[in-house]
Amino acid sequence: MFPARVLAVAPLALVILALSGCSSWGCTDTTAERGKAGVKVQIVDTDGQPLGVTAEVVDWTLEPHPQAPSEGDQVHFRFRFDGADEYSDPAVDACAVDKERVALGCQTVTSSQAFGPADAPLTGDYWLDVEHPEKVGAVLLIPNDRSYDRRTCEVDIKDGGGTHPPRTPSKGDQL
Repeated sequence: MFPARVLAVAPLALVILALSGCSSWGCTDTTAERGKAGVKVQIVDTDGQPLGVTAEVVDWTLEPHPQAPSEGDQVHFRFRFDGADEYSDPAVDACAVDKERVALGCQTVTSSQAFGPADAPLTGDYWLDVEHPEKVGAVLLIPNDRSYDRRTCEVDIKDGGGTHPPRTPSKGDQL
């Protein structure tokens, strides 16, 4: 009689465990596809849906950083975010690339860094330190929003998982 009751209750117990999130059967991590880099990009979420915000490299120059002039030229660029508000803070990767669009150095910039001077309130500036600044042909932005990256299944099997932004490009990556 006892084994029959155990067999009758076992499926219900498994259903309760699965619905409570105590099961690892449903947790998966995926990575969004990296969007096409450009001087001006429409920022997209991890599902590829536009956020209604554009980011743009306004200009760039090679010059010594004022705090480290002895280190030689670095890439100094100005960027702009249009459509971001005080509640959102989209972030994109900015990359110095050569004439073949090979990454020489990248850094994430956020819309909150674009507080700019009074005559250009939506602009910001940043410095990229690259090994061979003379090879820089452009500064490009990658349209994938990096402002939120959920926890992975490995870190949080119950509430983690889902689609994550692509990794920041490394030196040598083709954009």
